[in-house]
Order: sequence, then structure tokens, then C-alpha cells
Amino acid sequence: MATANPVVEMPVHQAKPTSRIVFTQGGKGGVGKTAFSTLLVEWYASKKAPLALIDMDSENKTRGSLAHFFPEARKANIQRARGLDDFVHVLDEGAPIVVADMGAGAGEVAHRWFDSMHEQAKSNGIAFTAIGLVTPDPASVSSILAWGKFLRDRVEYLIVKNSISDPADFSCWENDSEAEAFRRVAQPKVISMEYRIPEIEHEIREHGLTLQSVAERKTEVPALKLTASVWRAQAYRRNLFAELDRVKGLLLL
Repeated sequence: MATANPVVEMPVHQAKPTSRIVFTQGGKGGVGKTAFSTLLVEWYASKKAPLALIDMDSENKTRGSLAHFFPEARKANIQRARGLDDFVHVLDEGAPIVVADMGAGAGEVAHRWFDSMHEQAKSNGIAFTAIGLVTPDPASVSSILAWGKFLRDRVEYLIVKNSISDPADFSCWENDSEAEAFRRVAQPKVISMEYRIPEIEHEIREHGLTLQSVAERKTEVPALKLTASVWRAQAYRRNLFAELDRVKGLLLL
């Protein structure tokens, strides 16, 4: 008696996204979200990638937010009723890539928005990349895990190991059992962001400057005009750009 041919499950074809929303996870403060975001925007500029910027740090009104470095960034209040709808509003204006820098404490709003809007966004060709920054502080790892529990497989993950100290000990991220489980399931891409001299970081933040302006000697701040400062800015950009090039599939269309 002939047996029926076994049913072979074919992989589901995933259409190439037409838009991408890249956002920093607004969890623990002080992990370097905005410092990374500014360099990410510079990297996009080097690729001549058209994009729009959203500053979602509702607590940081002046210095230190994304709009401080890039005045063209749309300032958004994610605490209002429609939450993260600015993601979609910016796409309506024609930008295929959106970079959004979230402030600390945005988890609950993001949770509600993804539950109600993700399927609709996905069906309209929007892909999401969630960027989590991990430091030697165990709380930064806990924040990434908390976001992962509600974002689940609805986003692609990029983890940035930010060396805010020298040397930097990432043993909590590398050895924690829950972090290991997250890496196994979510398969995040992981890159490194090197330690930056505090004096340079402070002046850049205080004056709302990009590393590009320092690297190209386009600033009048005395400490940033020094040749050593210029060389360091050039090295920071070169090294992080190389890291971002490794994971460009998570960032471009």
C-alpha cells in the first residue's frame, strides 16, 4: 500500500522591508544611549542613507539629548496617549529609515505600542531594530532582558557593549544565565564601543558637538582643537564605524 508523501514545511518567505525603525531601548539611564546614537547618525551620513531623527527623551530638554546634537531631530513626547505613533508619522513624510533615541523609563509606553501596533506596522513593510547598551553595571543587563521579554521576536536586536570604564568588565552580560538564554533565543548581533576620554566626552556633550566636527577641526573649543583630541575623535569614529559595518544588515534596507 502506497504511503502518502510527507508534507515538507517550506520556510516562509520574508519580503524585504521598505522601511526600518532603529531605536535605542529606553531603559536604564547613563549607559550611553545618546552618545552611541550621535555616532550612529554620523555613520548613516557616511553611507548617504536618507533618514529622519526622533528625540524621544522627554526628560532631557536641553543638553545631552539627540536634538542638542542634531537640531533637525523631531522632539516627541512618548508619554502622551498615542505613544510611539511618531514612528509612523515620520515615515509618512518619506524617510525610509528612522533613528529614535528613547529616554529612560520608556518601557511601559513601548510595551503598549508594540502590542497594539506591531502587526500593522509589519504588514506595511516596517522592520524594527532595537539597540540595547550594556555596560559593566548589572542593571544595564537587567534592562535589556526586561525589554526582550516584551519585544520578543518582533524586532531584530543589536547589543552595544559600551566601555564606560577602562578596563571594562562585561562578565555579567557574558556569564549571567538569563543573558545567555536571551542570546540563544534572540540571536542578537553584538558590537563594541570603546572607552572615550571623559574630558573629550564632557566638552562634546556640553557644547552639543558631533565627533565629526572635532575630527574635522570644525570647533573652537580649546580642548577639542588639540591634535590629540582630533586624533582620538578620528579613531573613535573609525573604530565604531567598522563595528557598525559588520552589522549593517540590521541598520540599512
